[in-house]
Formats: sequence, structure tokens, C-alpha cells
Amino acid sequence: MPDSIRLFGARAGLIAAILAGAILASGCIVQSPYASPAPVYNEPTPYSPPPPAYDTAGEPAPQVADTEAEWHAAEPPPPLPDYEQPPCPEPDYLWTPGYWGYGPGGYFWVPGTWVMPPRVGVLWTPGYWGWAGAVFVFHRGYWGPHVGFYGGVNYGGGYVGNGYAGGRWDHDRFSYNTAVNNVNTTIIHNTYNQTVVNNITVNNITVNRVSYNGGRGGVAAAPTQKQAVAAREPHVPPPAMQLQHVNQAAQDVSLRASFNHGRPPIAATPRAAAFDAPNIVGAHGAPPLPPRSERFPAGGGAPRERERNPAQQQQQAQQQLQREQEAQRQQELQSQQQLQRQQQLQQQQQAQRQQQFQQQQQQANQRRQVQPIAPTQSQGQPQPPAQRQIQPRAEPERRPPAQPQAQPPPSHPPAQPRTPQPAPQAQKPRDEHPNDRPDH
Repeated sequence: MPDSIRLFGARAGLIAAILAGAILASGCIVQSPYASPAPVYNEPTPYSPPPPAYDTAGEPAPQVADTEAEWHAAEPPPPLPDYEQPPCPEPDYLWTPGYWGYGPGGYFWVPGTWVMPPRVGVLWTPGYWGWAGAVFVFHRGYWGPHVGFYGGVNYGGGYVGNGYAGGRWDHDRFSYNTAVNNVNTTIIHNTYNQTVVNNITVNNITVNRVSYNGGRGGVAAAPTQKQAVAAREPHVPPPAMQLQHVNQAAQDVSLRASFNHGRPPIAATPRAAAFDAPNIVGAHGAPPLPPRSERFPAGGGAPRERERNPAQQQQQAQQQLQREQEAQRQQELQSQQQLQRQQQLQQQQQAQRQQQFQQQQQQANQRRQVQPIAPTQSQGQPQPPAQRQIQPRAEPERRPPAQPQAQPPPSHPPAQPRTPQPAPQAQKPRDEHPNDRPDH
């Protein structure tokens, strides 16, 4: 390096040192124009699980605890019990099949029931148990515009493992498939009948009662693309009565699998939380239903039907009254339409009879009019009918008479012809004398 460059660097360093010393001697210190904020302590936010994908706009918040928020178990749930579906209580009620829940006492049965949906046009996707690698986890059911994946479990009542075949919405009315639903057609008129295959075949083995998906012995089914889309759609929260139905089942000792051995005495109810209704349905082979005091030993247990919210009972009564009035209006409308059809039919029959009478009169007039025989062109007069020519009968062939042969003369003289004698004349009867009568 040249000496001139080294000399320049040394001088520059000396000048910088002199300036720094002058500044320190003068006592001037350069400070930043922004002051650092004072430290603030923030407490950590407690963890809460994410809320379900419910669209709660316009829906009242449920006032009942969510019993099935976190269900998981080490052992699989028992098979589904065999039971009959109770009849649908009213129009537009939808069937929610029964399933196994889990609590401190182990698995318990949540009876199937008819529920009034929270909105028109939504369908119920049942919950299901699925194997998660180490434990069985329950996937909650939900209300939505389409039926999603429910583990491929054949719950019955139209839920055959894939989709829903129990009915469909027709505008603001629900139409029921009577092939898989117990519906009284004299009360509910929106029905149809469509055969449904009610079995699931996995590896050539028919599975009807398996209640979980995956794992050993579970249903080997995976969600389709449509079912995956349905799971991401906005969902509607269950009504409070449906949640109360689950809570009441969790408190009933008779519904525990350890008590009924997989055959619950209350397998289905006609309405949600109606566990004391007279027309409840038990599973096939279930033990007798114990008294209420034994079913709820803690005292009180679930509320009875008459102990529910009075406002809710009044609302249900008003809804039932409106349905009855609507049914009466529909019946009157049907009667009027039937009367109009009868009147139209009578008018058509009368018009047909009148038309037939006119046709008969025209035919009779045509028969009365005799048409004259047209004359021939040559003579202009009618000709008599041609006479049949009689062929002469052939006469038989006449033969000449045979000639008499000569006879020898007789040996005695021929007899002389007798002269005719005059016939004797009848004597004239003489007149009787009166004295000759025998009475004298």
C-alpha cells in the first residue's frame, strides 16, 4: 500500500477522535425522538374448543347442556337393538334414529324419536361412532340442507348407511316414504311408497346391527364428495327438546347397556323427551321397564312431560291448533273440490244422454223415410221382378205293352152271366095306432 494512503487514513482517524472528545466535553448527548413503551403483562386466554359450524341467525340459543359435546370410549359401542318405529305423531315431524351415548356409567341408549325440525327444508344427519386410532370418538349429528356422512351405519327408518330414503321436502311440507316409515295415512296425506334396500353388504357379508365405523368389526365406509360438501355447509343447532331428550336418556339407569345388555326397554318414543308416554316402544327381548324411582335413583331425574316449560307447552299447543285448523281447511277444500267434480260428472252424463237421444231420433226418422225404386231408362216404368224359369221334367221312356199269349180252351162250358136282380124295396112303416102303444 502507498505511503500517501496510509497517511490519509491516519489523519482521518485523528480528526474523528478529536471531534468525539469535543462533543463529550461539551456534555451534549443525542437521544432518539421515540420513547419505548412501558411493558404490560397480559394473562393468557383460556383454551375453549371451537364452536360447531352452526348458523344461529334467527335461532334461539339452547338452554340445555350439551351432553354429547365430547364422547370418547376405549371399547366399541354395542350393536344396534332391534325395535319398531312408533307412528309419526303429526305432519312435518322427522325421524331421528336411536344411537348409543357414553357417560360415567358406560354406554347408554338414546331412543329414536320424532322431532319437529328447527327449520323448513332441513334434514337430520345422525351422529356416529368412529375409530380414531386409539379410542372411539363420537361424531355429532346436525341439521342441514343435505344429509351428510354418518359412518355408513344402517340405523333404519330410511337411514340405510348412505343418504336418506325416508322422505323429502315438497315446498313447505314433508312427504313420507311409507315403505320405511310408520305413518298413519288417514292423518298424514303427504306420502309415497318407494322400495328401499335396507341392508349394507361389506365384503359379501350383510351387516345390519354394527353401530360404529372403522376399527375391528366396524363398517368400512368413507364419506363421498357430496357428503364432504354437506359437512361444510351451514348447519342449524338442534332444538332444545332434542337436547333434553339426550340428557334425559343419560340419566335413565334402565337405558344403560350394563343394565339392559343391549336391549333397552325404551328403544323409541313418539316425541322427544316423552319417556313416560303410553306408546313408547321397547327393543325386542328387552327386560321390563322398571319403576321411575329405580330408573332415576338420584331423586327427580329428568322432568316429566307435564313439568316442562309452560311457554314451550303453550307454543306447541298453538302449533298443534294451527295444524288442526289447516287440516280442517284442507278437508273442506277437498270436499268442495269433490262436490264440483261430482257436479261436472253429472253434467257430462246428462249431455251424453241428450246426445244419445238425439242420435236415436235421427236414426228413427231415417228409417221412416222410404226411398222409391228408381225407374229403368228404357221404359220409364218399374219392371216386374223376373220370374224364375221352371225347367220341364224329363218324361220316362215308354215301352210297348207285352202281347198276351194264347191259352188252351177250357174243358167245361163257360159260366153264364147272371142277370141283375132288382133291389128289394124297403117297406113303408105303417102308422101306429094309439092303442098299440105299450103304455096303454
